[in-house]
Amino acid sequence: MDAILAVDPLLEGNLLWTPLLIVLLKVLVVFVVGLVATMLMVWFERKVIAGMQNRVGPNKAGPFGLLQTLADGTKLFLKEDLIPERADRFVFKLAPYLAFVPAFLAFAIIPLGGDYRNGNGGMVELFGHQTRVQLADPPVGVLFALAISAIAVYGIMLAGWASGSKYPLLGSVRASAQMVSYEAALGLSVACVLLVAGTMSTSGIVNLQGSVGNWNVVTTGFVPFFIFVIAATAELNRPPFDLVEAEQELVGGFNTEYASIRFALFYLAEFMNTITMSALIVTLFFGGPQPVSIGGTTLDIPLIPNALEGTVWLLLKVLVFLYIYVWFRATLPRFRYDQLMDLGWKVLIPASLGWFMLLAAQRVGEDAGWDRIVVTLVTALVLIGGYTLLQLAMKVSRDNRDRDGASF
Repeated sequence: MDAILAVDPLLEGNLLWTPLLIVLLKVLVVFVVGLVATMLMVWFERKVIAGMQNRVGPNKAGPFGLLQTLADGTKLFLKEDLIPERADRFVFKLAPYLAFVPAFLAFAIIPLGGDYRNGNGGMVELFGHQTRVQLADPPVGVLFALAISAIAVYGIMLAGWASGSKYPLLGSVRASAQMVSYEAALGLSVACVLLVAGTMSTSGIVNLQGSVGNWNVVTTGFVPFFIFVIAATAELNRPPFDLVEAEQELVGGFNTEYASIRFALFYLAEFMNTITMSALIVTLFFGGPQPVSIGGTTLDIPLIPNALEGTVWLLLKVLVFLYIYVWFRATLPRFRYDQLMDLGWKVLIPASLGWFMLLAAQRVGEDAGWDRIVVTLVTALVLIGGYTLLQLAMKVSRDNRDRDGASF
């Protein structure tokens, strides 16, 4: 326990009142920032898609329609809450929280800022104590984020099962299969980052990305980043992987029987997860709150103190990926379910596993003093051979299925 607490200097030694109050302040800030960011994300998505489709979007509630999400939330909160007659009442009520709470928990290990100038490593002084601008920095922070993202599937599965209706159940089973299928590719792409960084602490990963050339998107060879973005999009149930709410097929998916504030919790969880995952992408691959540094030149934002500059850089980087997710939604058609599964199992998992083996072979070669080019070529040939055998096996299976028919 001491090793876990000692990651943040604030928690070293005896825990006095001031450090405890700072921790409580961090909890409050993370909670408020998460809620406000989710409200703004809903507005941001509506306005961006409206602009892409030559519409106005929200513009009545508050300036520029900024309060439209608050108005919608108030409406949902005041609507009548319905519970189906055949529903498991306790689980039906619990499921929305199992989907909503993990989104906030994952946000706790994201570095939200800090002073990265002059080797400060993101540390800031708060009420006379040195601390990091993040709620928690455990040595296994990345594993914590992966575990929390996996827990969210329970909320979706239990919501469909507890509704007492066949269509929500089918929707939840399909959603669970989608999230579990892409979890493997997501984890393997993260493993590539951990292999290069040599640490599972999110602050440690950020500290190693002091310049653009040291960003993990570059040091891992770009492939893990693209795999992570695709797998994360499927994990988030965002278009073009939004089979979870393919209403033309399954009425409305796992949340068909939900209304009022319980439906709003699922809705907010989806948008909160989008923000959290975008922040995690920036943290793992693009230096997090680190300022952009090219060569020996570090870009400086004028009139902003160093302690706040990291937060501004994180916000700008996260906004880029939030825009990309909205762009996906506005432009890409939805996959068929067989296409979704084929992409996950036959493309992303082999690609992420192969790339991880390539990076691992290069690391072993460096430790043994082998020639890097030879190691890379030999590993690439082995991986190409393995992928060829995989394709032949799938072709034989497909031919047998076409000849003999399905076995079920």
